[in-house]
Amino acid sequence: MPTLNKIRRAFAGPCRRPSSPTDLPLRRLRAALTLFFALDGFIFAGWVVRIPAIKEQVGASASALGLALLGVSAGAVATMLVTGRLCRIFGTREVTIGTSVLLSLSVVLPPLTPSALTLGLVLLIFGVAYGGMNVAMNSVAVDLVAALHRPVMPSFHAAYSLGALVGAGLGGILAPHLTPTRHLLLLVPLGLLGTFFAGRVLMSYELPRPVPATHTSTTTGPAAGPGAAAAPRRVGVMVGVFGLIGLCTAYGEGALAEWGPLHIKEDLGGGPGLAAAGYAAVALAMTVGRLSGTALLEQLGQTRMLVAGGLTACGGMLVAAFGPFVWLVLIGFALTGLGLANIFPVAIGRAGALGGSNGVATASTLGYAGFLLGPPAIGFLTDAVGLPTALTTVALLALLSAVIALVVRNTSVRADT
Repeated sequence: MPTLNKIRRAFAGPCRRPSSPTDLPLRRLRAALTLFFALDGFIFAGWVVRIPAIKEQVGASASALGLALLGVSAGAVATMLVTGRLCRIFGTREVTIGTSVLLSLSVVLPPLTPSALTLGLVLLIFGVAYGGMNVAMNSVAVDLVAALHRPVMPSFHAAYSLGALVGAGLGGILAPHLTPTRHLLLLVPLGLLGTFFAGRVLMSYELPRPVPATHTSTTTGPAAGPGAAAAPRRVGVMVGVFGLIGLCTAYGEGALAEWGPLHIKEDLGGGPGLAAAGYAAVALAMTVGRLSGTALLEQLGQTRMLVAGGLTACGGMLVAAFGPFVWLVLIGFALTGLGLANIFPVAIGRAGALGGSNGVATASTLGYAGFLLGPPAIGFLTDAVGLPTALTTVALLALLSAVIALVVRNTSVRADT
């Protein structure tokens, strides 16, 4: 593929192999990947804080908006189903860079649409970029976590939350002064520049390739028997379970991103700045939780962190859904974000430890399906029972994730790592 090789040479010089977890190459790879996660959150938050204005622009009802938002879900989930194959053909780094470019360019399309139908169509493109980028990034992250020999997956997702916090904060500042088109147009050069600089570093070093757990856990030799054949199936089941945990909690993150601002604006009468502050509260709490995630994982272990996070998110969401005052709702949003912060990265990390890149692709697809299907589901429920009641589904699924974590704590293929 001559064209692909030219693109690779444009991003990187001679490829260097890191030799130990403390090497400068690994630190640079980690920094570059962290920037990609931050860009992803920054661009996505820039879009979500302008949803109220775009909803008014296209004259959409709650259910029509929910149907349009399904474009993001459809594009992302369809792409996630084939991203593993694309990564095998082109490479995880190349897919990460390509989808980051597409995400940066497509974010400006939604405010250019005149109707809910055309909004849904352009969101398909945005969803393709978002879904592909998230699976590719997490696949790279699993390899780096194994090479570093520390549970640093939450730090990458902390970068996503920090980027989302900055994007939401910038949106809150610009919303009263700029149209959605001008605001989102500003994000395009920022995204492209970040992709260029991070992509050069990512392409300059060879990624470590750890052996998936499915290979190391299979029995070999004379003792091999039915259990050896069953081990890959059991790994597949457990990967699906962790993907389900990710789905339950990512549903809440997606719902709050796209309906949290509307809850403050339409149910509590808040202005554009306060509406943006709703998602900013979630993003800030998730950033704080994920920045401390590695230390908490080392002290508490994964199961206790999953259970505590699910219960905290459940309680916080109930406060946010039914709180009568904006300040109380913001506290509820913050508690929800704090509870959700580390559940998804822990679930993806455990799936990757069990099944390698295939495991992380499967669990990511399930998890991000929840993230992307949550907003349209909330939209349809809002027309039927109202937005506050619709948001209680976030609490119910967070509680379900805690229950699942308790049930599987003694049936995992491997103990907590």
